[in-house]
Amino acid sequence: MWCWFFLPAMQTRSIRFYPGSFPLLQQKGGGMLESDLKRLREKFGNRLQENVRMKNYTTIQTGGFADALLIAQDAQELEKFTNQVWELGLPLLVLGSGSNILVSDEGIRGVVIINHAHNISIYARQDAIQVIAESGALMAKVAKQAINRMLAGLEWATTLPGTVGGAVYGNAGCFGRETADNFIQAEILHRKQEKVIYGKEDMAFEYRSSILKRNLQECVVLSASFLAQPGEYDQMMQKIESYKERRQKNQPSGPSMGSIFRNPQDDTAGRLIEAAGLKGKKIGGAEISDQHANFIINASGGNAHDVWELIQTIETAVHQKFGFFLHPEIQLIGDWDRKILQEFEEYQTTQENA
Repeated sequence: MWCWFFLPAMQTRSIRFYPGSFPLLQQKGGGMLESDLKRLREKFGNRLQENVRMKNYTTIQTGGFADALLIAQDAQELEKFTNQVWELGLPLLVLGSGSNILVSDEGIRGVVIINHAHNISIYARQDAIQVIAESGALMAKVAKQAINRMLAGLEWATTLPGTVGGAVYGNAGCFGRETADNFIQAEILHRKQEKVIYGKEDMAFEYRSSILKRNLQECVVLSASFLAQPGEYDQMMQKIESYKERRQKNQPSGPSMGSIFRNPQDDTAGRLIEAAGLKGKKIGGAEISDQHANFIINASGGNAHDVWELIQTIETAVHQKFGFFLHPEIQLIGDWDRKILQEFEEYQTTQENA
């Protein structure tokens, strides 16, 4: 979801919205003004952290420093902090588990909210059983809590990395299933419309995409509900063990962002990358996994630039061999060079098999 807009207090800074409903600042050079930091200190007191290393908040363990950071412990705090930063007119990024993103080595200008809103509840209604989770809850924990209550339907998500917010935003999935299969509705905070309920039709889910990802919106996912039904515990555990074995067999361990590219129609990105001869290729401390070529591993203290160079290498090699670019599933976050951003957008807008 790409949204460019300008805030009155920062007319020279351009901002983009990113997964699960979090906007991201893309600006080259400079840090937050001292006057802005002073306003944040006055507003948030000791809840505010400054100059925070983002590698500690991303699954691939790369990234420079964020100017300012807050941690929201529940949906109420997430809503409150988001509105307060919006009122100050400052750039804002809301981040969940930190998967599927590559934060620049130059860091992030503006405010980052780490979403730890993780409460989960289950409601039985006449027509359905709903599992309701705050957007910072890990999808795997949501699924496991449902299973512990003898509820089936979410077994596929027990090995899914990432949070509810990111899953809803990107229609995350695995093993032939996706978030849309169980989705009922989400509560979404809009900057201008306040809180709105989005049903399944409103979300307009597509493969690894939703209306939030495709459209230009200032919003934050607060919570979502998912459909479940009574199930047999032994049968559910058999499915979970099968999914776990498949993931351990086919997907590498170690720090990564998850899958780098979307699968083209009737093919897989991993097969194409392997066919281009890139399995195991290394740049700096980053490495294309020799277990699954659609994963880049931070094997030995690699940085974001190492990872980006591997992504470029993959795009070039696949294009030369097959005549098209792969569509990135990950997003670039933070203070990237404009040329890199332009190249990344080209990869995102180029049609596979064109």
